[in-house]
Amino acid sequence: MDPSVSDARLVDCPARLAVEIIADKWSVLVIFALSERPRRHGELIAMIGGVSRKVLTQTLRKLQGYGLVYRAETTSQVEYRLSELGSTLIDPIEMLNRWGREYSESVADFQEGRTTSM
Repeated sequence: MDPSVSDARLVDCPARLAVEIIADKWSVLVIFALSERPRRHGELIAMIGGVSRKVLTQTLRKLQGYGLVYRAETTSQVEYRLSELGSTLIDPIEMLNRWGREYSESVADFQEGRTTSM
């Protein structure tokens, strides 16, 4: 094992926060949906698909708590926007999308027992 890895305290690993945020599939989808422009709650429901209103609200609140999303209220509507900090996650999420496009078939093949390694 690489000594730099074995000596590291993974408890203090900076990646933990990033993984905590993006490990929730809804968070990644919300951030990705907001990457183009601000959206209303109903728009997010329609775009994302499969998420309940309650879970979307919880996800938005969690992202607000991290400072990644903010709620912008006008007299007639509420929109959610990525903060400047939230926008910094767009590139890493796009990298994950590229990885998924490139390797999803390999993962499926492995799971179906068609291959044992790359």
